[in-house]
Amino acid sequence: MKELAYIQSRQNAQIKDLRRLLTSRGRRQQGKYLIEGHHLVEEALIYDQVIETMLMTQEYYDNHFESLNLATDASTLILISESVAKELSETPAPQGVFAVIQIPRIALERWKSVHGKYLLLDGIQDPGNLGTLIRTASAADFDGVFLGTGTVDPYNAKVIRASQGAIWQIDLLPGDLSEAISHLQAIGVPVYASDLSKDSKDYRSLFVKGSVGIVLGNEGQGIRQEILTLATSTVHIPMPGQAESLNVGVAGGILMFHFINSSNQR
Repeated sequence: MKELAYIQSRQNAQIKDLRRLLTSRGRRQQGKYLIEGHHLVEEALIYDQVIETMLMTQEYYDNHFESLNLATDASTLILISESVAKELSETPAPQGVFAVIQIPRIALERWKSVHGKYLLLDGIQDPGNLGTLIRTASAADFDGVFLGTGTVDPYNAKVIRASQGAIWQIDLLPGDLSEAISHLQAIGVPVYASDLSKDSKDYRSLFVKGSVGIVLGNEGQGIRQEILTLATSTVHIPMPGQAESLNVGVAGGILMFHFINSSNQR
C-alpha cells in the first residue's frame, strides 16, 4: 500500500468539510454522510455501501485495519490525529474510525407498483424513535420505510446508531405521504393509520394477505388529519393500564409484527 495521507490539524479544510456532514443541511448539500465506530463501518462494508473516504487514527489502524477486509483501492484511506477524531466525533469516547458514505438515490418507481410491506412515517422527530422503527421494520422483513414531511433526517448520527446498521438493510424513501398512500391503495395494498380516536379499529381484528402499509405519526401530535382521511382504516392498540399512549417505536413494533404474523396464519 502507498504511504497514507495524514491529517493532524482540526483546521484542515477537508476536516471542516467533513464537520458539515454532522448537520442535515451539510448532508443534503454534499449528498453524503459520516458514520463512526467499528461496528457501523463493518456493517456498511457488509452491505456494500459506497464509501468515499475512510479515516482512522494510527492506533485504530494498527489494531483493527486488517479485520475490516477493506478494499483499499475502492476508497481513500486517511490517517488522522486523536484531536481530529474528537473534532469529528459525536460520542464521548471516539473509537478512532470514520467513513464517508454516499446517500443512495432510490427511484420511487421501484416501489410504486410493487406489492409489499411498508412503514409510512408522518413527522417522526426523535432520532432514537426513527432508528428503532427502521431497525424493527428490517427485523419484520418490511420492504421500505417512507419518510414523510417533518421526519428527522435518517442519516443523523443518532438515527444511524439506534438503527444498528438497519438503514442499509431496507429502502428509505423520502417524499410525500399522500402520494405514497394513493399509489399503494391503487395497487390494492391496504394502508392502516395508527390513531386513538373512538372510530378506529382494534388492530387485532384486522388481517392482511401479505401486502400492507402502516402509518405512524409525530410523537406529540400524531398523524396529520389529511393523512388520516386517506387511510384505508384507522387502528388502535388497546391499553388496559393507566398510560394514555405508547411510545411510537413500541406501537410500530406491535403493529408490524401483528400484520406479518396474521399474514402467515392465513
